[in-house]
Amino acid sequence: MAIRTYQGITPTVPDSAFVDEMALIAGDVALGDDASIWPMSVARGDVHRIVIGARTNIQDGSVLHVTQSNRFTPGGYPLLIGNDVTVGHRVILHGCMVEDYALIGMGSTVLDGAIIRSQVLLGAGSLVPPGKDLESGYLWLGSPVKKIRPLTENELAYFAYSAAHYVALKNRHMEK
Repeated sequence: MAIRTYQGITPTVPDSAFVDEMALIAGDVALGDDASIWPMSVARGDVHRIVIGARTNIQDGSVLHVTQSNRFTPGGYPLLIGNDVTVGHRVILHGCMVEDYALIGMGSTVLDGAIIRSQVLLGAGSLVPPGKDLESGYLWLGSPVKKIRPLTENELAYFAYSAAHYVALKNRHMEK
């Protein structure tokens, strides 16, 4: 696995977390217990911090980055991802916040200052503009994203299932 120190800051990776040997995490990145970072994904905490919660999975080809503090964006934007989050293949998360029990569909992009609330299902290929706040309990879809409908009980239950599935899968990958 590629875990790189940047300007004296080394990513924090607990023993229970999985970082695929073809993924890169660098700088101020902290993974929670049982988190997983899959092949070809990048989490680059070089100009701000990235926090990835417990049991959260970052699937293949995803890009996680942040925005530095400067005169245009005072304070910058860290990337904060909660617990039990599923981030689909080829997702871009940039300087945003994703609360617990959310699912970010494949190929979606979430931009600076956006907030994905708990129990949001973001449909594949969606674009969440800067500063957009997605209300909990709904399917959001489109480019730009729009609220489509309330989630079903089955969809709400899927968040925990997906996170648990990826914990079991990363455990199998970690077996020697």
